[in-house]
Amino acid sequence: MSRPVASIPAAPIAGSVADDSSRLSSRANLEAAGRQFEAVFDAMMLKSMRQAKLSDGLFDSKALDTFRDMQDQQVAKLMSEHAPIGIGKAMVDFLAKSQAGLQPPAPPAAAPADPVAGALPIVGDGS
Repeated sequence: MSRPVASIPAAPIAGSVADDSSRLSSRANLEAAGRQFEAVFDAMMLKSMRQAKLSDGLFDSKALDTFRDMQDQQVAKLMSEHAPIGIGKAMVDFLAKSQAGLQPPAPPAAAPADPVAGALPIVGDGS
């Protein structure tokens, strides 16, 4: 005969994700999340391209597939860091709109251009 299990209320874990929201207010953390999101997106794209192969290779095996998956994850990470396609930045910009503290720093105000200093000299027609 089985005994009924008494339900014990779960105590909240101190310092859990739900309690710690300070990491959400940092622009650097948001940009890191954007890069990670882009890496995941790139990995999914590479995996999809690999699945669309037209024929089986002569030397395909599970070991080779596993190695290729690990290689694709590294390639996706490097792509997101060095040649991003922009989806991570778009996500960061979208999420940063809702909080003023996450807005990118404003570019420095440029000094007004002097129309005379930047003008090209007028060259006569030589007559």
